[in-house]
Amino acid sequence: LVPHTPRSLHLLDDDYLGQAAHMLSKVGTWNFDIFLFDRLTNGNSLVTLMCHLFNVYDLIHHFQLDMVKLNRFLGMVQEDYHSQNPYHNAVHAADVTQAMYCYLKEPKLAEHLSPLDIFLGLMAAAAHDVDHPGVNQPFLIKTRHHLASLYQNTSVLESHHWRSTVGMLRESGLLSHLPADMSRDIEQRLGSLILATDINRQNEFLMTFREHLDNQDLDLQLASHRHFILQIALKCADICNPCRVWELSRQWSERVCEEFYRQGDLEKKFDLEISPLCNQQSDSVPAIQIGFISYIVEPLFEEWHRFTEPSLLSQTMLDHLHKNKANWSSLRCAHTASDVQGRSQAEEPEGEVGEGADIP
Repeated sequence: LVPHTPRSLHLLDDDYLGQAAHMLSKVGTWNFDIFLFDRLTNGNSLVTLMCHLFNVYDLIHHFQLDMVKLNRFLGMVQEDYHSQNPYHNAVHAADVTQAMYCYLKEPKLAEHLSPLDIFLGLMAAAAHDVDHPGVNQPFLIKTRHHLASLYQNTSVLESHHWRSTVGMLRESGLLSHLPADMSRDIEQRLGSLILATDINRQNEFLMTFREHLDNQDLDLQLASHRHFILQIALKCADICNPCRVWELSRQWSERVCEEFYRQGDLEKKFDLEISPLCNQQSDSVPAIQIGFISYIVEPLFEEWHRFTEPSLLSQTMLDHLHKNKANWSSLRCAHTASDVQGRSQAEEPEGEVGEGADIP
């Protein structure tokens, strides 16, 4: 279960290995604790999870993959995530991959998926944020970063994640035994999936998804329609943190806001305008999360709920989403009340001067 690659750390405690294996038996459950799993695998959650899921779906046999090359590729992907990022790191990639697995098992979708669909879905989930610098696209543009000019200020990060993945695929030789046109097709489809995670294209995908559902014209026998649903599934997996149980959801929320605040501190340091959501003094975690849930997460997951007709999982996710939004609203009220109290105390004079008091 734990790949023996040069990049993997040996698990010295057999008991931990046993616990990790036990967790993998429940990898398709929505309350899967990826933080615990990462600790049990000694920081190898992404590689371990991907090897397990490739075995679950028998992808190694189907595509005649070389295990050494597969381990090398997955090790490269995991290593290329920045562990110093509070949010965009290999644990986030493993979390998105586990969510993707849950979505691939949805009855509405599962019966139509080909081995190639599953391979692409898992690979895109694992690599979708590889080599993320921990800052957003506007930051790269305004600091004239070379990636912004390379990709002409459009889907800068997503294009980089994709091209990095292609580079590692070629370097590892994972697909070198396949016909050239097939490996090129896989690379292009991976790009199409990873580029779909660009949050700037959210409305474009949401409107198309909504139209398909309104018209009831999704035909999952068609490869193009299955690919579109894989794009939507990856988008859902990428932003599903608010749909997790509160204990996990809150950790992710605090991590992503910490990453935003670090960007804001950098912008302050270099006398740049602080980006929206990145000012720790004015952008509270509860306020950021309520906005994110209301404008990005809820609209997408309501349509996913419709697509699944609805499934037990999609209902569970919406229930968590509504509870978590209520929790953040309560915390925002408490946060606002404490701010008001703090300001009023700061404005009160330290002592009253009476009529007979000695005035220096």
